[in-house]
Amino acid sequence: MSHCPDYSHLLVLPRLRVQAANAISSPLTHGFPSITAFIGLMWALQRKLVASGISGLKFRAVGVVCHRHQVLVNDAYIKGFSLTRNPIGRDGKTAAIVEEGRIHLQISLVLAVESAELGLDEAADQALAEQIAQMLQTMRIAGGVLLPAKRYTAPYWVAMTGDAAGRQALFEHLRLRLLPGFALVARDDLLAETLTTFQKENPEATVLDAWLSRSRLNWRYDNEEGRWQHDRPKGSGWVVPIPVGYAALTDIQAPGTVANARDEGTPFQFVESLYSLGEWVSPHRLQTAEQLLWYADSPPGQGLYRCRNDYRCNDDSDDEFYSIFD
Repeated sequence: MSHCPDYSHLLVLPRLRVQAANAISSPLTHGFPSITAFIGLMWALQRKLVASGISGLKFRAVGVVCHRHQVLVNDAYIKGFSLTRNPIGRDGKTAAIVEEGRIHLQISLVLAVESAELGLDEAADQALAEQIAQMLQTMRIAGGVLLPAKRYTAPYWVAMTGDAAGRQALFEHLRLRLLPGFALVARDDLLAETLTTFQKENPEATVLDAWLSRSRLNWRYDNEEGRWQHDRPKGSGWVVPIPVGYAALTDIQAPGTVANARDEGTPFQFVESLYSLGEWVSPHRLQTAEQLLWYADSPPGQGLYRCRNDYRCNDDSDDEFYSIFD
């Protein structure tokens, strides 16, 4: 079973303001950018660092905490995305309207970094963090533009090089600095649990049936109480359908053999989206940094390109939040 790669430090890029990010995360889901966009951002940032001569850092995983969001939709009873009319084409004709979902965000990114060069000089480490933050300003996040912060908050490092108790104490301090906000974590366990329940009643039930059921509110009339109720009682969590990567539809094609490919020097493969369930949780409910971080998992020969997260639900997390003040 896969697990989060080893890392030595966390780089926290707090309170980033993103304008007009892509709110359509896959052919079937919308509402927040796909986690694949943030892992892609991590890899693109890695390439920029290497191109600038910084090769001693390796990004292993990324965590996302959303502090504010504003989806650009109309105010009708059935909401739709607010669309723009694009300029006319070169032929003078009106360009077609292509539905684009946009969302304004304020997020914090937590990058897991492996490096033997960090921790030797505090001033040099902070200068490097500032350089990475400035480099990020030139990039897009999930298609959105990064805006200057109204009140600048400097990026900072968290050294995760001590023993288990020391790492735990550092993360408990970090998770408070990420409040208020919500972190997106994986809940594959809920999907498996729902499928097991469905198959007890209907052996022909599929994973798609379970996923669709957990992606909506299912209402039923309670004859005893005389009112309609849904299947998400208070305290069941903010569970959402999310894309978690891609599955191969074909074998890998040699570079340059597929017409209209973006990069003729890279092998090509047709894929489709993979789906699972995620949950938005407050950072104070997370017990370790690994529960926050997302990482790539692509076993050779399986045709799977997945984003994974090591979150495990702990129903007693509320009590632990108050215990840290004792």
